[in-house]
Amino acid sequence: MEDSRNIINPLCTFLFLGMFLHFASANTHYHDFVVQATPVKRLCKTHNTITVNGMYPGPTLEVNNGDTLVVKVINRARYNVTIHWHGVRQLRSAWADGPEFVTQCPIRPGHSYTYRFTIQGQEGTLWWHAHSSWLRATVYGALIIHPRLGESYPFPKPKRETPLLLGEWWDANPIDVVRQATRTGAAPNVSNAYTINGQPGDLYNCSKKDTIVVPVNSGETNLLRVINSALNQQLFFKIANHKLTVVGADASYVKPFTTSVLMLGPGQTTDVLITADQPPAKYYIAARAYASAQGAPFDNTTTTAILEYETAPCPAKCTSTKPVLPSLPAFNDTATATAFTKSFRSPRKVEVPTEIDENLFITVGLGLNNCPRGARRRNCQGPNGTRFTASMNNISFVLPSNFSLLQAQQQGIPGVFTADFPANPPRKFDYTGNVSRSLWQPTRGTKVYRLKYGARVQIVLQGTSIFTAENHPIHLHGYDFYILAEGFGNFNPKRDTTKFNLIDPPLRNTASVPVGGWTVIRFVADNPGVWLMHCHLDVHITWGLAMAFVVENGVGELQTLEPPPVDLPIC
Repeated sequence: MEDSRNIINPLCTFLFLGMFLHFASANTHYHDFVVQATPVKRLCKTHNTITVNGMYPGPTLEVNNGDTLVVKVINRARYNVTIHWHGVRQLRSAWADGPEFVTQCPIRPGHSYTYRFTIQGQEGTLWWHAHSSWLRATVYGALIIHPRLGESYPFPKPKRETPLLLGEWWDANPIDVVRQATRTGAAPNVSNAYTINGQPGDLYNCSKKDTIVVPVNSGETNLLRVINSALNQQLFFKIANHKLTVVGADASYVKPFTTSVLMLGPGQTTDVLITADQPPAKYYIAARAYASAQGAPFDNTTTTAILEYETAPCPAKCTSTKPVLPSLPAFNDTATATAFTKSFRSPRKVEVPTEIDENLFITVGLGLNNCPRGARRRNCQGPNGTRFTASMNNISFVLPSNFSLLQAQQQGIPGVFTADFPANPPRKFDYTGNVSRSLWQPTRGTKVYRLKYGARVQIVLQGTSIFTAENHPIHLHGYDFYILAEGFGNFNPKRDTTKFNLIDPPLRNTASVPVGGWTVIRFVADNPGVWLMHCHLDVHITWGLAMAFVVENGVGELQTLEPPPVDLPIC
């Protein structure tokens, strides 16, 4: 009988080698983020602005799929701070997700906390931002995830890659703006400018010399990573005379489609290829508001950067040649916004959960609280002497203050939250019609919804017309989800279920719920922890347009949340 002890199975060797190369190619990246006040001059005026490492926007982090990030955040500012890694799945690492009082207590001034997490199975463009009060107005940056070493994009390699972060600038301290609104009960002051990579651009005072320039050569194809990091505004984005081919969104590849205009809600990212196929010259890259709420004030200015052909023949007067300005959609052009969001598909057939364990119907919208008894008129400056509020299923979300929800869940601390968030609106009504004033005042509460590990979840997100209907960018932490369909009016299961795309729906982390309409999403609850779902217009989360899921541990280590880090901040 032959001795087989020394015979090595070539298949095993191949698999072992593959696994070795797979893990050996992953790197750990270490960064220090110092949160501090920095003098920043915009619109002719210098403000003491909260930044990371003195940069506005903050540093761009570049990693490969499979890499680990270790980011030590040192708080040298005068406000509490946390950092959220927007769109990162945070599998079993919910302690690193970042929303204050949800997965951690804030980092107090003078203290630090180290975020440790691994990027698993995600490629494309994400971003990071403060998740504490309105600090994310200036505390944000790009998080770029390249394919694993040795792997490539599912499209021809672009010549250059440029992140374009769309931001919002107040000629004031953003924290003062939100505190004043909270005091008065009125809507906060709108921003004074939009920005591209921190610069307002040519159309604003004192801004021309710092306008961002994106260089291109004739004939080359480049990748633009567009991120809406604005605080409170959906934005249209366009480049004069150039078509854009959309290839990714929210760090998932999409079936490529060509468009002349993008619409991004805050939190969303879109990767586009642009070919320099126009006569060599300068062309404006421009963004301005998509403002869907009728009659609500908004910042109606336009931010610009310049796409500049390096091959452009340059006569002496060329520096004074004005770039070509694109014609942007009207501020309330919902048809263009809808046509864009409905164009997204996954590149191929995907495994959409079809058997559903948890079927939720959640209303999202605004409200008005009557002036509390004994309150002064100056504290009730909303419409007709009220205070603005917002809710999901008529619950206006209140963050805890002594413990984070995740600590309370892990340690069994009573009295921090209740697990009775309703799976349906407490009262059915004509959600997008003329809503009775008796339904305009939500109940305040810290309510969560429990999900078993592995539960297959469908959520109908239904906008309401309470006070005013508007487009809501809804972001779910810790998950990507499939967007099956969207529509206007009230969701009708009999009629609208037939519109579901169960073949190649797009995978996103932030969904634009249409103005006066609905969106349906599905996901599998395969990530234990406490996960916030909220409107990414910060004015609305301030008013309570949020809720949280508690996803229970499954079986064994790989389905269980890791223990909390030793340096987790205490409240």
